[in-house]
Amino acid sequence: MNALMDKPYSGPALVLALSVAVAGAALASQHLGGLDPCILCYYQRYPWYLTIVLMLAAIAVPRARMALLVLAAAALAVNVGIAFYHVGVEHKVFAGPASCASGTITGATVEALRAQLAGQKIVRCDEPAFVLFGLSMAGYNLLASAAVAFIAARLAMKLRNRTP
Repeated sequence: MNALMDKPYSGPALVLALSVAVAGAALASQHLGGLDPCILCYYQRYPWYLTIVLMLAAIAVPRARMALLVLAAAALAVNVGIAFYHVGVEHKVFAGPASCASGTITGATVEALRAQLAGQKIVRCDEPAFVLFGLSMAGYNLLASAAVAFIAARLAMKLRNRTP
């Protein structure tokens, strides 16, 4: 971790690279792998997108670097909670939100409702679309969020200790 502090932007660049990798993997699994995300999957992407923006700002604005690393760590800590909830929904520990199993129904007639339902793909939050080594994508997101949040927090502490 000390080597990361040799260049002032390398810590934020590492967090940026990891965040781009995780967000990119999620987008690739959707657009290239055909895995449709549920609403909780989308919610888990937002902290990564925010972290990307924060780390770009941290690279561009050196005097705000420590605060931006702290904000990134906080955003990813929130994501740990979202991912934990999603894993709990997948394992039937928690009830998922109503939006996980249904779409918006707008048909005024029975025929219109049938047409809408026939064309709608329902993506459930409690049924993982992908599992590898016993972990769903939400489980991997939980681990990645915790790891990168720790890295960002540790880098922020190192910066704090270096400033007079």
